[in-house]
Amino acid sequence: MNSSKIIYIMKQSGFIAVIDLGTSKIRGIVARKNEDNVISVLAYETVDSKRCIRRGLVYNIEETGGKVRKLITLLENKLQRKIAKVYVSVAGQSLHSVTHTISKQLSSSGIVTESVIEQMSNDAEKYMPEMSKRYEISDVEYIINNKPEPKPVGVSTTYIEANYQMIVGRPNIITNIKKSINDRAKVEIAGYVVGPLASASISLSDNEKELGCAFIDFGAGTTSLSIFKGGKLRYMVVIPFGGATITDDICDLNFIESDAEAYKTKFGKTHEVPESGLFSSFASKPDIDLSMLNQVIQMRMQEIVDNIEHQIKLSGLQGQLGAGLVITGGASQLKNLPLFLKDNLNMSVRIASAKKTSINNYPELANDPSYTQALGLLLYGWDDCEKQPDKEEELNNEIKKPQPQPVAKPKQPGKKKTEFFTKVGNMFGEIFNDGEDEG
Repeated sequence: MNSSKIIYIMKQSGFIAVIDLGTSKIRGIVARKNEDNVISVLAYETVDSKRCIRRGLVYNIEETGGKVRKLITLLENKLQRKIAKVYVSVAGQSLHSVTHTISKQLSSSGIVTESVIEQMSNDAEKYMPEMSKRYEISDVEYIINNKPEPKPVGVSTTYIEANYQMIVGRPNIITNIKKSINDRAKVEIAGYVVGPLASASISLSDNEKELGCAFIDFGAGTTSLSIFKGGKLRYMVVIPFGGATITDDICDLNFIESDAEAYKTKFGKTHEVPESGLFSSFASKPDIDLSMLNQVIQMRMQEIVDNIEHQIKLSGLQGQLGAGLVITGGASQLKNLPLFLKDNLNMSVRIASAKKTSINNYPELANDPSYTQALGLLLYGWDDCEKQPDKEEELNNEIKKPQPQPVAKPKQPGKKKTEFFTKVGNMFGEIFNDGEDEG
């Protein structure tokens, strides 16, 4: 069955369900996709992680399972339907890209065929990186006559090379996810999706990927950097610092975590700019040393940006990213962050969320950078995640339905009453007959 038919079926019945396991929030979305891959959200919910997930990895299995179960129940109550399985985000600081090259020698009069491409793809699927697990093959670039060839089938050549961009990480990333969702939350996992790829898929334009851009997803526990050029992913790495790291730094100023988070989002700045008297009057609070608060924020953000700059250099694409920086994620909403990045990296900056053409309802989700990854997961979902009732359950439901009550029949008179009415009828008959004779 081709993908368009699958999408059409999803439009008629069933749905796709996804869970984004974030360090700060666990987000769940249920949606459908039409034949054009446009998403219609049916329900969404969020629960606090409370640090049961750390730097994108499940830390407390029992607590994570309980929170996912609560999230599933909230979604089911909205849907009035049951969820059988979910797609889950994969994250963690060990995730990174590697390039795996496969080449094939053809005959002197060789032509690249579908079979050749399929053989190379099968060889790529068999590749197992040492001490790591392959989580995704994100892109492939074919090289013929030392030049990229986007459509290799049919080209005459004696040699073809394919560079597969693979996302790899520690083998145990999904171990605790399985334990918390399968075993504790009692929900089947339909598939795993690499979080940074999901975010990029739903927020970047084709032009940005073609010109080249550094796509940065500022999460709570980690910051992922994905570099695109020529329409393909060229480099990906995860930096083990995020918005929650900044909050922890503010806690060292003798604030509890909830206050530190509130002060960061309401009063914190990553970059100082002159403000009018009207706005500056709202920027002061007696029990906060704003200069110290902002200094802490800027120091940690500087460390994150230094790491980003270093990784861009390692990619070999510094100075070749015509579309500049594209940022998303919950921590991307820190005040004046685009200015801070522009000054430090000397690149243009765009704050991104889900593309408006990808979501046909719930604009508050499409406009929220903290939901970019969760919405992006839906693009990778194909299986129907709705739980279908089994025969026994259907039978029980039928039994529970109110049964129609039989209509009460009019009570028939007894034998004695029948004889009495008969005698009376006969008496009246005789009287009327006598009258007729007299007339």
